[in-house]
Formats: sequence, C-alpha cells, structure tokens
Amino acid sequence: MPAWTPIHLPADVPPPKGPYTPAVRAGDFVYVSGQVPRDHATGELAGADVATQTRKTLSNVQRVLEQAGASLTDVVSVTVYLAHADDWSAMNAVYAEKFQPPYPTRTTVGAELRDILVEISVTAYRPVRP
Repeated sequence: MPAWTPIHLPADVPPPKGPYTPAVRAGDFVYVSGQVPRDHATGELAGADVATQTRKTLSNVQRVLEQAGASLTDVVSVTVYLAHADDWSAMNAVYAEKFQPPYPTRTTVGAELRDILVEISVTAYRPVRP
C-alpha cells in the first residue's frame, strides 16, 4: 500500500485516459499531474491561442487542487510545458494574473504536445489538519 493518497475528481468528470492519478497527497504535499486546456466534462479543447489555453489549464489545476483541499496560493512549484517557445510571453502574462508574490518556483520547457499549446503540473504545500 502506498504512503500517499490518490485525489479523485468529482463523479461528473471522466477518469484519466491513461494510467495515472490526477493528483496525490503525500504528507503535507499535493502533486498535481499535468493538466491541459480541455473541459473536464466535455473533453473539448479551450481556444486556439496560448493565452486562452493557459487560462483554462490553470483553471483545471485549481479544480484539482480544490479536490485535495488546497488552492493556487498553496503552490510551491510549477512546471509549464509549451508547444512553442515563442508563446512564453503570452503564457507568462496569464500566469502572472493567477499567481501572486511570493511566486512559486517555475520551470518552463519546450515540449512536443499533441493538439495543445500548454500543459502545467504543480506541487502544493498544504499541511494536513489533524
């Protein structure tokens, strides 16, 4: 039995298509798998530009965090995957709307993403309440 707890999305959200969990809680940390700009209920892609996709992706991150009892303010580390490195400025502008100082650590990398422009994974620190 693992020393961590899986975090499941609400029943109205289809389970992941691959062999992974949307998030896990390990002690005081919540690890959120890469989220993409798809509507959780319909599977439809949000927008055709990186700003719209970043906004939806961060909304999906927030929803998963809430299922674990955390929020964006608890995020300590972010990894952003961009299909096109030239989209960094547009992604960064949306990112700056969602995160406030002190900002979490962040790594942004170029990646070959299928049919999407951005994917984001995060680690949050939210102490377990006894």
